[in-house]
Amino acid sequence: MKTIAIIAHDGKKPEMVQFLNQFNEILNSKEIKIIATGTTGAKTEAAGYKVEKLLSGPLGGDAQIAARIAEKQVDMVIFFRDPLDKHPHEPDIFMLMRLCDVHNVPLATNPATARLLIRGL
Repeated sequence: MKTIAIIAHDGKKPEMVQFLNQFNEILNSKEIKIIATGTTGAKTEAAGYKVEKLLSGPLGGDAQIAARIAEKQVDMVIFFRDPLDKHPHEPDIFMLMRLCDVHNVPLATNPATARLLIRGL
């Protein structure tokens, strides 16, 4: 079973749900587990997906996903970031991205890259 972590900044959450809906068939046809930060997970769940919700990003959800990356429990990260806004938890975001690089975990930070990764499943 593959585990995909999904995260989306506030302005990108609708785009994340739209993205998941676009690839609904792939996500449901494979053995894929979705984990998400709190609010992203709630929006994903409301769209009909089974998702394990962690804490909200600013409350430690990004760090929880980073820990799972370090423990080799995450196979892919899709993180729709809002690069034009400031985020109080930037250190956690950078730690998560750094750990993806350290542990060779594919990371998509925009829909174009995420499409390529999902199609690669």
